[in-house]
Amino acid sequence: MAIASMTGFAREAGITGSYQWAWEIKTVNGRGLEIRVRTPSGLDAVGEDARGQIMKALTRGQGQLNLSLARASSAPKLRVNQDVLQSLLEAVGGLSLPANVQPASLDGLLSVRGVVELDDDAVDPGQDEALVQALKAGVGSLIEALKTARRTEGQALGGVLGQHLDLVARLVDEADAAPARRPEAIRLRLEAQIDQILEGKSTLDPARLHQEAVLIAARADIREELDRLRAHVDAARGLLQEGGPVGRRLDFLAQEFGREANTLCAKANDVSLSRIGLDLKAVIEQFREQVQNVE
Repeated sequence: MAIASMTGFAREAGITGSYQWAWEIKTVNGRGLEIRVRTPSGLDAVGEDARGQIMKALTRGQGQLNLSLARASSAPKLRVNQDVLQSLLEAVGGLSLPANVQPASLDGLLSVRGVVELDDDAVDPGQDEALVQALKAGVGSLIEALKTARRTEGQALGGVLGQHLDLVARLVDEADAAPARRPEAIRLRLEAQIDQILEGKSTLDPARLHQEAVLIAARADIREELDRLRAHVDAARGLLQEGGPVGRRLDFLAQEFGREANTLCAKANDVSLSRIGLDLKAVIEQFREQVQNVE
């Protein structure tokens, strides 16, 4: 199973009866799981049902789910208000018209306001069973498309994280092989520093000098840090291979990586080791930033 990113987008659209509809969802990274929903009036229940399905399908990320709905255009239906027309006929029939005035014609009566009305048979979309079922089915397809998009993004993300881990492993090997870690190198540096301080006016017991060098080397030993860094690299690679929702565990490992790199820098007794430590901190920070996008 591959890892998945928390970043993704999906769209599912269709036509049901006289309605055109479209679901759209966009997700980004987040510490937990939060889905906000926006639906047209009358479809709140459908939106909440969709939100529940998405919450079951994902484990982390912030998402915005939108539903757009439009009715297909059609010719308006006209209806004659029989009651108004009858009242109008009765009123006109009771009038005594002058000889030069013609009786009202049908087209004239129909032009009177209120006689002819637009017949709006629109209903609440939430009451349209066929539409509701189509929208629910569309959510299922939408979720699958979103998960596919997040897995595709996760595949690319996994490659980047793997490169970061390879670089961490290489820097750990460089630190392990650094000549500055050897007690002999520490002793030579200590001798040079003492000679510079005493300016050749006095000498120290070589055996005592060697003992001091060994003590300094022991205090500056980074063997444990190197071993733990290697163990963290193996653990992170194992999680990437395992796949699934491993983002939280990778985030924890990133913090452990940073802690060991900081200790290594603090113990560094040579410029070359300090440089390796700083390079480690830089790549670990890049690794941590990318891990923030893993589900």
